[in-house]
Amino acid sequence: QVQLVESGGGLVQAGGSLRLSCVASGRIFSINAMGWYRQAPGEQRELVATITSGGSTNYADSVKGRFTIFRDNAKNTVYLQMNSLKPEDTAVYYCNADGLRDWSGSVNTYWGQGTQVTVSS
Repeated sequence: QVQLVESGGGLVQAGGSLRLSCVASGRIFSINAMGWYRQAPGEQRELVATITSGGSTNYADSVKGRFTIFRDNAKNTVYLQMNSLKPEDTAVYYCNADGLRDWSGSVNTYWGQGTQVTVSS
C-alpha cells in the first residue's frame, strides 16, 4: 500500500523559512509528478508547486521567487523550501503524487495527510 508522509511544518515568524518533506513509500515503480498544495481555513485547496520526474517545475504566482520545490527520485521524496514566509502562507500543506505507478501496474493519484504551516506577523 502506498503512503505519503509529510513533515517539517510548524510555527514561524514572518520573513522566516521552513522546509517541508514528503516521502512516498510502498510498492512504487515510478511517479510522474509530485507536488504541494495548500488549504487555508474557509478556502479551497490550491496548487503551490509541482515537479515532474524530469525536473520541470510549476509554481503558483503567489510563491514564485520565495518557494523552491525539488525532489529525489531515488528516494521518492519531494521537498518544498519556503523562504520569506508571509502570514498569508498560513495553511495546511498537502503532498501530492500524481501518476504513481505501483508494481502491479496500477496508476493512481495519492495525497498525504497534511502538515500545518503557521506564519505569525
